[in-house]
Amino acid sequence: MEQDQSVAAGVDSGSAEPGAMAFDLTTANPDANAYGHNPPAVTAGSAVDHDGGAQAPDVSAYPAEHAALNGTAGEMANDQGDAENGGAAINEMGEPVPEPSYEEAVLSAEEARLWSVVTANSLDFNSWIALIEETEKNAESNILKIRKVYDAFLAEFPLCFGYWKKYADHEGRLDGVSKVIEVYERAILAVTYSVEIWYNYCQFAISTYEDPDIIRRLFERGLAYVGTDYRSNVLWDEYIKYEESLQAWSHLAVIYTRLLEHPIQQLDRYFNCLKELASTRALSDILTAEEASVYGVASENSNQALDGEAHPDDPDKSSKPEAENLAKYISMREEMYKKAKEYESKIIGFELAIRRPYFHVKPLDNPELENWHNYLDFIEKEEDINKVIKLYERCVIACANYSEFWIRYVQCMEDKGSLELANNALARATHVFVKPEIHLFSARFKELNGDVSGARAEYQHLYSVLCPGFLEAIVKHSNMEHRLGDKESACSVYEKAIAAEREKEQSQLLPTLLIQYSRFLFLAIRDLEKARETLTELHEQLNITKPVLEAVIHLESILPCEKRIDLLDSLVEKFVTHESSHGEGSSLVDKEEISSIFLEFLDLFGDAKSIKKSLTRHTTLFSCKRSILPSKKRKADDAIVSDRDKLAKTGGTRPVTGTDPNASNPPVWPATSEASGQPWGAAYAPQATYPAYGTYDYSHQMPQPAAQAAYGAYPPTYPAQGYTQQSYAQPAAMAAAPVPAAAPAPTAAYPQQPAAAPQPYYGTTYY
Repeated sequence: MEQDQSVAAGVDSGSAEPGAMAFDLTTANPDANAYGHNPPAVTAGSAVDHDGGAQAPDVSAYPAEHAALNGTAGEMANDQGDAENGGAAINEMGEPVPEPSYEEAVLSAEEARLWSVVTANSLDFNSWIALIEETEKNAESNILKIRKVYDAFLAEFPLCFGYWKKYADHEGRLDGVSKVIEVYERAILAVTYSVEIWYNYCQFAISTYEDPDIIRRLFERGLAYVGTDYRSNVLWDEYIKYEESLQAWSHLAVIYTRLLEHPIQQLDRYFNCLKELASTRALSDILTAEEASVYGVASENSNQALDGEAHPDDPDKSSKPEAENLAKYISMREEMYKKAKEYESKIIGFELAIRRPYFHVKPLDNPELENWHNYLDFIEKEEDINKVIKLYERCVIACANYSEFWIRYVQCMEDKGSLELANNALARATHVFVKPEIHLFSARFKELNGDVSGARAEYQHLYSVLCPGFLEAIVKHSNMEHRLGDKESACSVYEKAIAAEREKEQSQLLPTLLIQYSRFLFLAIRDLEKARETLTELHEQLNITKPVLEAVIHLESILPCEKRIDLLDSLVEKFVTHESSHGEGSSLVDKEEISSIFLEFLDLFGDAKSIKKSLTRHTTLFSCKRSILPSKKRKADDAIVSDRDKLAKTGGTRPVTGTDPNASNPPVWPATSEASGQPWGAAYAPQATYPAYGTYDYSHQMPQPAAQAAYGAYPPTYPAQGYTQQSYAQPAAMAAAPVPAAAPAPTAAYPQQPAAAPQPYYGTTYY
C-alpha cells in the first residue's frame, strides 16, 4: 500500500481538469490568478507591482489580498538571457525559423493504436500511461513526439505533478532552459497549490541560476501560495538548505522566524534549529539591518556600524549586553512558536487523517472524504478568508472528482460575499467535470445570480454537447424560460429536442419527452388541447416503457376533459401483449402492474364494458400464470405472518386493515421516484417533482465508460448523483481517424490560478 501511494504521488496520478496554458515567457504573467483578478500582462521591461498587484473590479470583498507578490515567468526567462535559453532559430535571411509541427512526428504502429484509444476515450488513464511509456521508449531524441503526448495528456490530467516534472526533464535534456521554464510555468498554473510542483521548480532554479535573487524570488512565489500548508515543510527545507549553502545567516534566521508563525509540520525542529543558530552565531550575524537598529547592535547587513557608541539623540538604542538581546530575540519567537503550536493542536487531527493530499484517479475512501468535510466545517468558522480559500484549494486537488466539494466551495465564497471567487471556482469546476450535476448546478447558480445568458448557454451545452438529449437539462432549461416569462422559448426548447429525437430510428427518449412536454403544456402553459395532442403522438411509438405508461395514465386522469379510454386501452394492449424477439421486452411483473394500474383508472373513469374488457384481458394474461409469479403472494403471506408474530409478542390485536393473502394484489399508483440527491443548498434545491412520474432516472441516457479504475465513484457516505459516469471524448476526436490529428499546443482552457494571499509575516516585525 505504501509503495502504491508513493508511486501515485510521484507519477501515477490523474485528473479530469482541462488543458494547461501555453506561455510566451517574455510576456506572460503567471501571477494572474484564479480568483478573477486579471493583472495586465507583464511585457519585457515592464514593472510589476509587488506591493499590491492589479486588482479586480470591486465585486469581491477581498480583491487586494490576492495580488502578485513575487517575480514572473518573464523575469525568470530574461534573467538567463536568450543565448543560454536557446532562442528561436534564424535562417540565412535573418528571419525566425518556425518550430516543427506535431504532424512531423512519425508514429509506430503501437503508438498509433494507443492514440486511437485515447482519442476515442480521453479519460482512459491507463491507456494514456501506456502511450506515454511507448512514446518515451521510441522517441529517443525526438522532442516533437514527447511534446505531443505530454501536451495532450496534461490537457486532460493537469493535476499529475509527477508528469509535469517528467515533461520538464525531457525538455531540459533535449532542448533548453527556456522550454523547461515554460513547462513549469504551465504546471504552476494548472496546480498552483501543489507543494511538490513548487519544490521541483525551485530545485531546477537552484541547479540552473547563479544569482541568489532569482532563486529567492521563485521560492517566495511558491511560499506565498503554499507556505502555510501543513505539509509545506519540504519546500521550506529546500529554502533553508539553499540559504545555508550561501551562509546567509540573516536570511536563514528570517526564514525560521516566518516558519514559526504557522502550524507547519515539524515545527518543533524548526524552533530548535533557530535556537541553535542563535547560539552558534553572533547576534549581529543573524539580524537584519532593521532588527539591528532596534537591538542596538551592529549587523552584517547594516550600512552603518554602531561601534557600541551611545546615540545622544536616542539613549535607548545604546548597545546592550549580548545575552540580554539574545534572550529577547528568542523570547519573541518563542511566543510565535507557542501560538502556532496551539493552533496546530486544533488541526492536527484533520491533517493526519489526510492520507492522500495529491490527486489520483482512484476514488478516496469514505473516512477521508468525511474528514475533508469536517475540516472545511472547522475552517469556515475562521474570520481569515485566506485560510478558507487555501484549504478549499488543497481540497479540490485531492477531491477534484467530487462535485460536492466544488459546489460547497462555490456556495462558501458566495456566502462570504465574494461572487467573483464563487464564479471562478465554478468556472474551473465545469472544466474539470463533464458530469451533469455540476453543470446543472452551474446553470441554476448563474440564473439565481442574474446571469441568464450564462445559464442558458450552460443548459444548451449540456444537452447538446456533453450529454446529447439529457432530459433533466431540457426540462430545467424550459422551466427557466417559463420563469422568465418567455412561453414561446420554453416550448421551443421541448420542440427542438423532440424534433431531434424524431430523426432517430428508434429513440428511447422520445416517449418521455412527449410526456414531459404534455405535462408542461397543461400545468404551466394551460394549453389543454395541445397537451392532449402531444399525448396522442405516443400511439405511434413502438418502444413505450412502463414508466411512460404510468405517466400517461396519470396525466390523463388529471386532465379536466373527457377521458380517452380507447387511446389508453390501445397503449396498454400494445404493452402487455408485446413480445420481443431479442429478449428486451418488459417483464411479466411490469406488464401485470401496468394492467392493474389501468384497471384502477377504469374503476374511476370507465364504464362496465371497458372494465369487463380489461379485466378479461388481465385475467387471461396474468391470473392463469399465477403459478409462475409466486413472489407477490409470498410477500403478502410473509407480511401477514410477520404482523401476527409481532402482535403475538406484544399481546396486541391485529388491526382490521390488512392484506388478504387470498386476494389479488391491489393495484396501487407507483411510488414517486426520488430526485437525484444533489448536494445543493436550499437556494438551489431541485424543483418540486410531479407526483408519480415527475422525476425520472436519467441514467439510462448516459453512455458507460471504458473499463478502468472507479473514476469519480461516490462512496456510500456521499450518495452518488443519479447519473452514470461517462466518457466524454471531444466531438472532433470521436470522428478522428485511427491515427489522430496532431494535438495543438495547449491553450487557456481554464481560469488561471490565484495570486497568493500575502502571508502574515510580510510587513510584520519580530522584535
